[in-house]
Amino acid sequence: MIPNVLTVAGSDSGGGAGIQADLKTMLALGVHGMSVVTAVTAQNSLGVQGAWELPVEAVRAQYRSVVDDIGVQAVKTGMLASAELVEAVAELIAGTDAPAVVDPVGVSKHGDALLAASALDSVRSKLLPAATVATPNLDEVALITGVRVESEREMRGAAAAVLEYGPRWVLIKGGHLPGDAVDLLTDGSEEHWLRAPRHDNRHTHGTGCTLASAIASGLAKGRSVPEAVAAAKEYVTGAVAAGFALGEGIGPVDHGWRFRGDV
Repeated sequence: MIPNVLTVAGSDSGGGAGIQADLKTMLALGVHGMSVVTAVTAQNSLGVQGAWELPVEAVRAQYRSVVDDIGVQAVKTGMLASAELVEAVAELIAGTDAPAVVDPVGVSKHGDALLAASALDSVRSKLLPAATVATPNLDEVALITGVRVESEREMRGAAAAVLEYGPRWVLIKGGHLPGDAVDLLTDGSEEHWLRAPRHDNRHTHGTGCTLASAIASGLAKGRSVPEAVAAAKEYVTGAVAAGFALGEGIGPVDHGWRFRGDV
């Protein structure tokens, strides 16, 4: 049977990130993608022009509809917008017998806020404790913990600070640091450093969503967390290398790069 993976996230009308990136990733990695839309954005290669969150009851109804009938082998969360949505989704995934990958989305690639400041306490106290793997980038680490990372050696401290909030594993994404793209995966006892060459390509919209969805896809297939993260890192590295121009701004990574003969 094909594993089922559920994304709980916002819609990106430009197709590069959010629900759209998640479903493309899941298709590329051989799982059945399903979605719970938490918010609708007016978004393109230049930024986010508007965002409208859905009512909590609409999000809860979508989730129960899918999980209660179809079932799920992994859940991935993305843009949750408000404290009310964060708490509702945290309750839902905590009550689901499946691994959960939490991408604590705070801002878009262009710097647009996608999470209300009032929701940060709920992320810390409700959402992160329900996570099998949390995947913050360095800006999100600073937002959640106050820890600012400016070098690779400081990533351990960042990971420890996030783990204090209760996720089983944390993947600190060091893509904003100079040099190779280095990430640190740890559960507080074992460490896995993942390195990849940095590709000279500005078209990287959707990288975080893609990585988290790829991890969820691997977990749904029964892989361990380190195995799922390593495979996801390989996939997203190829997607970044093949990222393409779209519109007048930052284009997306290429979710279908493995299917193209010229890549």
